[in-house]
Amino acid sequence: MPATKTLLIVYHSMTGGTRQMAEAACAAARAAEPTVAVRLLHAAEAHAADVLAADGYLFATPENLAAISGQLKDFFDRCYYGALDQINGRPYALLVCAGSDGQNAARQMARIATGWRLNAVAEPLIVCTHAQTPEAILAPKHIGADDLARCQSLGEALAVGLAMGVF
Repeated sequence: MPATKTLLIVYHSMTGGTRQMAEAACAAARAAEPTVAVRLLHAAEAHAADVLAADGYLFATPENLAAISGQLKDFFDRCYYGALDQINGRPYALLVCAGSDGQNAARQMARIATGWRLNAVAEPLIVCTHAQTPEAILAPKHIGADDLARCQSLGEALAVGLAMGVF
């Protein structure tokens, strides 16, 4: 069955945690709905044309100094004018790999999504690693099975929702 909708997953990860979360959501979305093409792109590789070609979005970021990562912010800055007023109302969701609580990163993303005129279709999914020391912050992350299952559920929901026309 050919894909009729596209879900774009854009992520940035320095220590692997956010990448694991994005990959789990991607694999589940692909398995759940064959009529949805799922594209997984690193923030540095994603462009306005990718945004325009998608019907919905999942953004994934580490929490860096109580904000989204610089590379994800760069993606939004680079693509803003190329997508402005062409994607209004499209659905999005957010994954945050946080060392503390992830709330400021989620608030920043909500403000960016408002500027992009996107529609949040799920609460931000925040996974807290509790990394607080320099060593723990810089260490490779391993996201547990329960948290990866939550990421999978969000990926499935986005794909099925797109396929069904729910959003």
